[in-house]
Parts: sequence; C-alpha cells; structure tokens
Amino acid sequence: MEALRALLARVSRLISAPEERANWSRSRLLLDPQGIQFLPPVPRPGKIISVGANYPKHLTELDDSSFSSIIPGLKDKDFPIAFAKMPSTLTAHGAPIVYPKWTTELDYEGEFCLVIGKRCKNVPAEDALSVIAGYTIINDVSMRDIQVAEMKRGMLLMGKNLDTTMPAGPYLVTPDEIADPMNVRLRTLVNGEERQSASTSEMIIDIPSIIAYWSRMTLEPGDMITTGSPAGVAIGSADPARNLLKPGDVVEVEIEGLGRLRNRVEADQGI
Repeated sequence: MEALRALLARVSRLISAPEERANWSRSRLLLDPQGIQFLPPVPRPGKIISVGANYPKHLTELDDSSFSSIIPGLKDKDFPIAFAKMPSTLTAHGAPIVYPKWTTELDYEGEFCLVIGKRCKNVPAEDALSVIAGYTIINDVSMRDIQVAEMKRGMLLMGKNLDTTMPAGPYLVTPDEIADPMNVRLRTLVNGEERQSASTSEMIIDIPSIIAYWSRMTLEPGDMITTGSPAGVAIGSADPARNLLKPGDVVEVEIEGLGRLRNRVEADQGI
C-alpha cells in the first residue's frame, strides 16, 4: 500500500499541470469518470446481510407512519436484527433504479456498507475490523407497501428484493482510507434536496458488534453487511406522497471518504 500511495502521489503531481493532464487524457492513461461504465463493487456476493432499525431517529420518524404498528417490536433490541438482500438486487453507480410495477411506494435508504475480506466465524468484537476488505455505499431501495404487508405477517422478503433495489458503489474503499468507520458523515439527496444527514456514530449497534453477532454463521470473502439507514426516509416524512421516489428522480448517497453513489429512477418498461 505504501508503494501504491507513493505512485499515486507521483501521478497526482504529474497531472496537476493542465498541459500534462491533457496529454494523459489523449493517450487514455487518464479517463474521465463520466465515460466509465461502473459495475457493483462486489459482482455476486454470497450473502448480503442488511441490518435494520439501527438509528434512533429513524425509529422515531416511523412511529407516525404506516410502520407504527410494527415499530414496537424493533425497539429495545440487544442484537442487530437484519433481513436478507439477494445478489440479484445489485445494480451499479450510474445505472437506473427501475421502478417496479408491483409497488406504489418506492423509498430510498442511504447506508454505510462493509465487505468481508476473509472466511471467518465467531469473530470477537475487538478483532472485527480485521476481517473487513473494504467499505462502500449502498442504497437500500424499499417497496414500503409490500414491506409493511409482509412485516405485519412476521416476514420480510419481497419488500426489499425486487430487481435493481440495491445500488452499490461507486468504489470499494480499503480500510486504511477510513480512520474510524464509526465516525463518518452520510447524506442522501433526491433531485439535489438533502433528505438524510447523519453520522455513523449515531448507530445503536456499532460495526464491530454487528460483525461479532453475524459471524456466528460463517462469513466469506465478498459477503456484504449493510449497517442501517438514518432518519429522513420518505415514508417517515410529513408528506410521503411528495417524497416517495418517482420515475425521473435522481438519488445520490454521499458518505465521507467513500464518494457519491448516484442513480436515476426509471419506469419499468418490462412486461
């Protein structure tokens, strides 16, 4: 990593001059991000574990929403409750979120996500950060009407797992780039309007404890664990009809040190 940092610093110095930067661009040694097609940072994870109800203000905002009857069961937990996202939900930075025809309540949830780097089991909390390959951003796109109907019956699957409902990226950032994963800022914007703003320090259950709990089952390289969404989701707002996603909306999730994940919502043209 030290050698790579030195190389990066040298290249940065070289391209700081506009003339040199233009030469590198012409020779395609330097690429414009606008011309790159991104892929998900992990193409096909074995498991995606999505921790829910992990920010106090998010729980509070849902008290007066269609989730009000479900919220009591999510409070006062002593372990990180979660649901599964399937690999088929993954889509990339810059790719569309296709509005599923099965829902009328499409919502965003910006989240900090970690990726496991080695096969492990029963990891102590004090060693948990050592099994992480890197961090990325995800948007846990949710079908709220389906989700509520399922959760009232004690289950949750379809409401979180229709296609393109887990944009991820743009990058997988190595742990050495993030001094403290429990103290980074997260923002979600819809059409440029800030909807979510929080710090990972507000989590109810921290990242080491999340890994320690879920490593009771074997975790493998490439497994993804999302850590919950802060307050500011559309369904918990004063005007859900206005704030729920619609075709044409642009959703951006920005996390300090991880970049900005950007996706446009498009209507489902399928049969």
